[in-house]
Amino acid sequence: MERLDEAIGVIGGSGLCGMEGLEPIEEVEVATPFGAPSDHYIVGKIEGRLVVFLARHGRTHRLLPHELNYRANLFGFKKLGVQRIVSVSAVGSLKEDIHPLHIVVPDQFFDRTRHRADTFFGDGVVVHVGFGDPVCPQLHGALCHAAAASGATVWPGGTYVCMEGPAFSTRAESQVYRSWGASVIGMTNLPEAKLAREAEMCYATLALVTDFDCWHEAEEAVTQQDVLQNMQANVATAQRTLRALVASLGRERSCACGDALRSAFARPPGQAPAAARERLDIIIGKYLQ
Repeated sequence: MERLDEAIGVIGGSGLCGMEGLEPIEEVEVATPFGAPSDHYIVGKIEGRLVVFLARHGRTHRLLPHELNYRANLFGFKKLGVQRIVSVSAVGSLKEDIHPLHIVVPDQFFDRTRHRADTFFGDGVVVHVGFGDPVCPQLHGALCHAAAASGATVWPGGTYVCMEGPAFSTRAESQVYRSWGASVIGMTNLPEAKLAREAEMCYATLALVTDFDCWHEAEEAVTQQDVLQNMQANVATAQRTLRALVASLGRERSCACGDALRSAFARPPGQAPAAARERLDIIIGKYLQ
């Protein structure tokens, strides 16, 4: 399989297990040193542009958020040569003005997970990557414009709280997150964003609002049925947004994501054990020259 440096990676969340309009070219099974990704990667074209699609939970939605092999999923994209990833996710709203069926394109994350493997590094590869601005500004801007072009109500920016799950929040938790000024809550995107940054890939989230979590006094507490029903209603909007994005996004990156590791090594990577260097060669290899 040739490297797909100009391809746009898409991670499809709940309700988005495929992409309408994707002209499939090849289905690729990718082996990684971290185990198997959630599914095969679907390589195809939209509007003449190469796209690599992965169903986050598997095509039959068999994996819960805490069961996902985030490292394998992101490493697989990197191995294929993908440089930019858009993550499509169902989220709950934490703000009165952000309603179900709206779209949020977050620019910040807050980590409330507890049991996720969310770094490629360790075993002698000592890296502390900068993560103050966890979303690629170039990809974020393009995604905001594409979402607006889809006809949806779009909120450009905001904080995504990533909770552990798989249970939804308690009312007390939901109110605390609201008091922090967070915009939406979900269960998957923070580990993806961290790993994308470590792998020097651009990352942005298309957050599709399905519910008001459980804080809203005038609404029933969120249920999985609510999430899936509204997610299905959001799928058409997501498809239009992705088509607009791939048609408009330039082929060259002008952001700093591709050099995220340049000043992040706490010791020279060449001093790491050979096995670790070999395992992470596609990520750190250019710094071993």
